[in-house]
Amino acid sequence: MTNFLNIEEPASRRAPPPRFALWQLGFRPFYLLASTFAAASIALWALQFAGWLPLAYLQGPLWHAHEMLFGFTLAVVVGFLLTAGRNWTNRPTLTGAPLAALALLWLAGRVLVLTPFGWAAALVASAFPLAAAVALGIPFYAARSKRNYFFVGLLVLLSLATFFVHLGQLGVVTLPAWAGIQVALDAVLFILCVMGGRVIPMFTNNGVPGTRARRVEWLDKAALGAVLALLAADLLQLPAGAIAAVAALAAAAHLARWSLWQPWRTLRTPLVWVLHLAYLWIPLHLALRALAASSLVPASTATHALTVGAVGGLVIGMMTRTARGHTARELRADGFDVACYVLVSLSAVVRVALPLVLPQALMAAVLASAVLWSAGFGLYAVRYWSVLTGPRLDGRPG
Repeated sequence: MTNFLNIEEPASRRAPPPRFALWQLGFRPFYLLASTFAAASIALWALQFAGWLPLAYLQGPLWHAHEMLFGFTLAVVVGFLLTAGRNWTNRPTLTGAPLAALALLWLAGRVLVLTPFGWAAALVASAFPLAAAVALGIPFYAARSKRNYFFVGLLVLLSLATFFVHLGQLGVVTLPAWAGIQVALDAVLFILCVMGGRVIPMFTNNGVPGTRARRVEWLDKAALGAVLALLAADLLQLPAGAIAAVAALAAAAHLARWSLWQPWRTLRTPLVWVLHLAYLWIPLHLALRALAASSLVPASTATHALTVGAVGGLVIGMMTRTARGHTARELRADGFDVACYVLVSLSAVVRVALPLVLPQALMAAVLASAVLWSAGFGLYAVRYWSVLTGPRLDGRPG
């Protein structure tokens, strides 16, 4: 009788992934927004100079610096952390409507700084990294992922930094707006150093057979500690000599760290060499920062070695790799990817090296670098539009 009453339920079928998958995981909307914004921001800056946006709240170099940090770079960092955080904790991160709301908050910040509404821009711009900190803090805390708590703290620091930029611009505080920019640059530098130290040796060993990229714990701690010391020096407004000494020590430590990853073995693997090339800009930035503190080179040269060289290179490298890996595509750079790498890398070389060799060619270097940068990230946005909005090739969610 029991055999007759044993009714077997049909095997459950996994629902097919949606055809439009933009809100399935954090990297998707933020990589698409960041790459599109990176390509378009130069045009927006040109419109400001031409007088077509005369009522913009932030204008000129301050707008450019603010948006490259708190717009472009922060979007990529948040997209990466929301994606990696799910793997680090085995806990869900934002998807669907909450992820769309966070992306909309980012977009509102980009729009408001182009309007006369300063206080609205200040509140929205500082709310985005704070909301991202909460979104990441919940799964980190639930999984007791203590080694990643500092990411939450850095996002809160970035929220405070952008708020102080706006307070300085609004005349509420006496500190110049650029002080907040410098603190944010140091915070971004630390994030890049941590993330680079985690993934570049691993990707090198996995992607280039026979390579033995290694990490030395005391050197990693020294390199990261030197960057934190530089951040503290900027917060405390220490004398230029102290900043130069700390930056020089940090440059030596990061160059030694990079050499242990055997970058010369990666030349035939674009998906890996792009990360090594980008990380090399970090010790170069720190060395230039030391020279700038000694008034030997312009400070903007050191800044662009970080923002165009290190940030731009690591971002374009990680955006291609993450997009491929998390959509079940082959981890191999194609011709479009390599073109993006070359364009962004040339943008950094032109912006940093040309003015050092020919100071009178600064304007030409800026314009040429801008064109190369916009072309590189514009190509990424066009090439990866269908990848970031479409489902995974293997039918899994994410």
